Formats: sequence, structure tokens, C-alpha cells
Amino acid sequence: MSESADGNADLQSLRTIAAYQFGGGAGEALFPPTESLSIKRTTSGRPQQVHAETGRIVSFGIDGRFTLGIEGGRRLTTALAHPAYRVVVDDESEPFVREGKNVFSKFVLEAGEEIRPGDEVLVVHERGELLAVGRAELDGAAIGDFETGMAVSVREGVPIDT
Repeated sequence: MSESADGNADLQSLRTIAAYQFGGGAGEALFPPTESLSIKRTTSGRPQQVHAETGRIVSFGIDGRFTLGIEGGRRLTTALAHPAYRVVVDDESEPFVREGKNVFSKFVLEAGEEIRPGDEVLVVHERGELLAVGRAELDGAAIGDFETGMAVSVREGVPIDT
């Protein structure tokens, strides 16, 4: 991304959207002002994906919300207080989630209360390690209460070797 006035305006706008979607501090965590980021645009010029050297941070949907990449998930795991936007699983689920398989409610140990259906979430091990990113299918309370049904549609898992 060039350091033009338009690029800076884009990043400020993206930070604002991140703060709205994930809470205070998320914008600076995802898009630090000191880092050079690459913004891939649609043919109309709208930001579509934001990449760092370490990988895809987010994609920007036409609905005005972000979908997280693994790099974005790592950054939010560090920035957001536990259990915000997290769905916590244990050893039994870890290998499946890392492979990109969905998370089912009966295997969830804890979920952030603020989670709503359709929200982007971080699937983490009870040790705090990021295992995957995905979309919540239920709200936080239901994820913890239900014994059946899909809790998170996993988009991308973190392989064991990373």
C-alpha cells in the first residue's frame, strides 16, 4: 500500500470498522499505524482484502463487515481480553478444528457473551492458543448451553506446525 493520503484514510476507516465490529483496540491491533499493509481492491476501488507480510488479516465483505484471516485472528487474540469473541475448546477438539472442521456446541468449554449469530469469532484452545477463525452460528449463551448443533462454521484452521 502506498502511504498516500487515500491509503491513510482507508486504514483509518478500516480501523473504525474493526473497533465497531470487535470493540475498542481492535482497529489498532489489526491495522497498526507503524506497519506497511497491502490493500487489495475491487475493480470499483473498494478495499477487498488487507494483507501483512505474515498473511491475510481480513477480507472486507459487501455487508461492511470483516471476515478474519489467520493473521487477523492472531492479532485479535493478543489484543482482546479473554473471552471476547472467543469460542474455547479442549484437547479433544483441537486436531479437528486445526483441520478446518466445524465446532459443535457440546465440545465448547466457554464462549464470549457478546457473540451473536453471524459474528466472526476466534476458536481457541483452553490454553489460549488460536486454533481457527470462523463464523458463529449461535449466540454466546446458546453456544455454552446447547448440547447439540454447530457452534462455529470454521473458515480456516491453524495447522499444527505454525
